[in-house]
Amino acid sequence: MKRFRFSQQEIVFAVFALLFLVFSIFLNGFLTADNMLTLLQNVAVLGILGLAMAIVVIGRGIDISLIAALAVPPGLVLQMVQNGHSLPFSLLTAVLITIAFGLVNGWLIAYAEVPSLFATLATGLLLAGLGQAVLFQLDVVQWSSGMDGFERLGQGTILGIPTSIVMFAIACMVVAFLLRQTRWGAYIYAIGDNPYAARVTGIPSRPIIVLQYVIAALIGCFAGLVMAASVNSMPTRVFNSTLIYDVILVVVLGGIGLSGGRGGVLNVIIGTLLIGTMLNGMTIMDISYAGQNLIKGVVLLLAVITDSFLNPRNEETAQQGDI
Repeated sequence: MKRFRFSQQEIVFAVFALLFLVFSIFLNGFLTADNMLTLLQNVAVLGILGLAMAIVVIGRGIDISLIAALAVPPGLVLQMVQNGHSLPFSLLTAVLITIAFGLVNGWLIAYAEVPSLFATLATGLLLAGLGQAVLFQLDVVQWSSGMDGFERLGQGTILGIPTSIVMFAIACMVVAFLLRQTRWGAYIYAIGDNPYAARVTGIPSRPIIVLQYVIAALIGCFAGLVMAASVNSMPTRVFNSTLIYDVILVVVLGGIGLSGGRGGVLNVIIGTLLIGTMLNGMTIMDISYAGQNLIKGVVLLLAVITDSFLNPRNEETAQQGDI
């Protein structure tokens, strides 16, 4: 008889479907219109961040600074508009800062050969500290009249579908095209699979690594704009939250191997559905913040252990700059 083997993403999707069904039946307030809207908005931002992290992890790296990219440039847009600048100029400024931030991350990792974990941890702290100490007047940057209309990015609907979900879908299509239909995407997979072999075959490894972190920073900024438009403010203290661990959970649980060179957009979508549903359910059950962190920590630990068995590393492809 033929033996059936289920992939990690199929198992995770089955767990999501079961969890969603159990919450719908036994958890009061879960399957309501308001909660589904909240769930979709949270899933959208988490999923967009997951796409950014996926690009980096597929290339055998990690980006701890994503939450700084989510909070500071979009917060600067709100602050500049509040101070009298035009919305287009504020957006352009935020995009340029985000690109510069991604270039610094990429240069440190690709050319200075600082391990990605430490490089992005340092730059994320630097950008968040710069925002809180210099750029922002308050921890929560408020909406202003100059932003009128921009809230549709996170609160509107298109054909009855929340705009935030549409933005997530657009981001998925763009990232899928980049990874699967372009030479740059093929290079990212090649570098993640075997960085030494990629260099030998003539792939411009260092510029591609820089490109990964620039794209990740831009996607993180986009996620921040969607988040700000959804809640009409930017709580800059989100950098001190555990959101980055949720993003890593999305990537690892979805089936993108930490050893690099594997996975794609579908893995991010599946991981996002599971983590978004789990977080929403724990919030409704009024599980304390510490309790949620405990549960997420256990799930992340199990996911990393599982990944180490499914996607083992070896001496041939290991190098200093890996995760």
